[in-house]
Amino acid sequence: MRDAVCYTRKTLQVKGDLLDLSTPLVMGILNNTPDSFYDGGKYNNLKSISERAEKMLIEGATFLDIGGYSTRPNAEDISVKEELSRVLPVIKEINRLFPQSYISIDTFRAEVAKAAVQEGACIINDISGGQLDEKMFATVSQLQVPYILMHSRGTPQTMSQMTSYNHILEDLIFYFQDRLHTLKQLSCKDIIVDLGFGFAKTIEQNHFLLHHLPYFKVLNCPILVGVSRKSMIFKKLGIGSQEALNGTTALHALAVKNGASILRVHDVKEAIEVIKLLNLSNS
Repeated sequence: MRDAVCYTRKTLQVKGDLLDLSTPLVMGILNNTPDSFYDGGKYNNLKSISERAEKMLIEGATFLDIGGYSTRPNAEDISVKEELSRVLPVIKEINRLFPQSYISIDTFRAEVAKAAVQEGACIINDISGGQLDEKMFATVSQLQVPYILMHSRGTPQTMSQMTSYNHILEDLIFYFQDRLHTLKQLSCKDIIVDLGFGFAKTIEQNHFLLHHLPYFKVLNCPILVGVSRKSMIFKKLGIGSQEALNGTTALHALAVKNGASILRVHDVKEAIEVIKLLNLSNS
């Protein structure tokens, strides 16, 4: 691994636009769920969701990641019909109000991903890396949109019991190389990798991976980091998710220093400030 040529793609093709990733971009989290770990139930109608989307875009978010299925540990399983009823009206409304925005659909279901893209989403963010729906990779190939390939194990209901690895860095590299090969065989382009912080990993494993983020540059894919207000912060500090902004900011700085191309966040303004300050210090 040490002798490999390690670099990360610095562009992303979205909606016909070529986005520059040489300076990290921010993805705002917009959940229409009653039970997400931080913002569950906060934005449960089109007005509040649209206002939240507008605020994130004004503060500098490049992407809006819309989800209708909570993926926190032990989250309730819901039907495809219920998930569609939560996300499609939101995507339609945001696309109407902010037609230049880049909307990501946060789902592991191919049927939801396809319907969301048809409604105006332009990125698929799959927490299962295609493992929970065998049709997902073919759907990504058919739709030809960027795909966020995340590492996880099991389901949101079982993942907390699946944290045993032989060697976590090598295990994740093998996982990504295997799935990237399959995606490329299907002519999928613009793949982003996400190490899956908080998914089938202990708090210590999460921090170990964040400190070793440069190891994954060998994949030559943009790296998305999603640590915002997660338990790897608030449980470590003995606080709640509502008090985890300062810890989130600290880890965002580490992620950017270690090569993250996209930060997936609840707090856009603060993440943008981290990127601006680090960009100045690196110039």
